[in-house]
Amino acid sequence: MTQSWRHLPPPARPVATATTAAVAAVRAADAAALDSAVDALAVLDAAQTGLILGTTIRLLLEDGHPDGLAADDIRETLAGCIRAHPEAHPQVILWLLAGALGVLEEDSIPAPRPDALARNAALLLTDLLAGRELSLWLTAALTDIQHTQLND
Repeated sequence: MTQSWRHLPPPARPVATATTAAVAAVRAADAAALDSAVDALAVLDAAQTGLILGTTIRLLLEDGHPDGLAADDIRETLAGCIRAHPEAHPQVILWLLAGALGVLEEDSIPAPRPDALARNAALLLTDLLAGRELSLWLTAALTDIQHTQLND
């Protein structure tokens, strides 16, 4: 990995590093590297990881749908990810989308395992990025999180 995340706050560095490795592994179709990156993501603090990845997913969705998201857009995003990555788990991808959009009712459904969330987040991010640079979106997500936390 050539990306340095030293400028990030300490809790965000391992999330950014592991996410970068996971997306690179998906792009390279490197199953062993993806397994390693998923393992690294799955052991990190779930709240921190979920916040960073969820915000990144939300920003990518908003960027792809500047006039707003409709149910059909979410269905197409889900279907597109499944088509692009047959190993993706539809329910976990839907969980990630709902969480990113703030419409997830966590009390009613048990959360997927951390490794399933990490693997499917990497697949969804890779699909949403459509070849764009992940570091720009992670940086934007962390800026958004910082802005939100300062204003709360």
